[in-house]
Amino acid sequence: MRTLVYTAFVSLDGVVDSPGGGTASEAHRSGGWTYKDIEFVPEAYELKGRETEEATALMFGRASYQVFSPVWPDMADFAALKDLPKYVVSTTLDEDALVDNWGDITILRSLEDVARLKETDGGPIFIHGSATLARNLSDAGLIDRYHLLVFPLLLGAGKRMFSDADRDKQMLRLVESETYANGITKLVYDVLR
Repeated sequence: MRTLVYTAFVSLDGVVDSPGGGTASEAHRSGGWTYKDIEFVPEAYELKGRETEEATALMFGRASYQVFSPVWPDMADFAALKDLPKYVVSTTLDEDALVDNWGDITILRSLEDVARLKETDGGPIFIHGSATLARNLSDAGLIDRYHLLVFPLLLGAGKRMFSDADRDKQMLRLVESETYANGITKLVYDVLR
């Protein structure tokens, strides 16, 4: 069984929207909030390097795929991820919209498809961006682990990491934490079943 890991930069008030900057289709008044006003401390991002080493596949929602796929394949920072299998969860994306320079890409049409993928053999699948997908996967009980870098700021507006669905309580186990000089806190949680 594969592990589904959601990795996110998140504000203290739960916003995951546009941490690196907004896009024309998803403008955010605080776009780029991970780079504004927070001192860069390299050790705070060690988790991101580890994720690159541990990932055996990536998963995206349609919107994040359409933002990342024109850029990430040619970025040196993401070279180690280029040939990994990618999964895009979308009911609307056409096969002809997939890029051909970013490894094998499979479109999953439902959360049931994601659940079936999790039942296969293989290593961890990391979800980057994809706030809507992450909320839906969390509500369906499909996320196994959270890798969070919590930033010491309140954004007030933007896409939230979790939905406000009335669902059963879900317990988490903290497996790793650290706070850095710039106020960022790393929190790694396993979802208890």
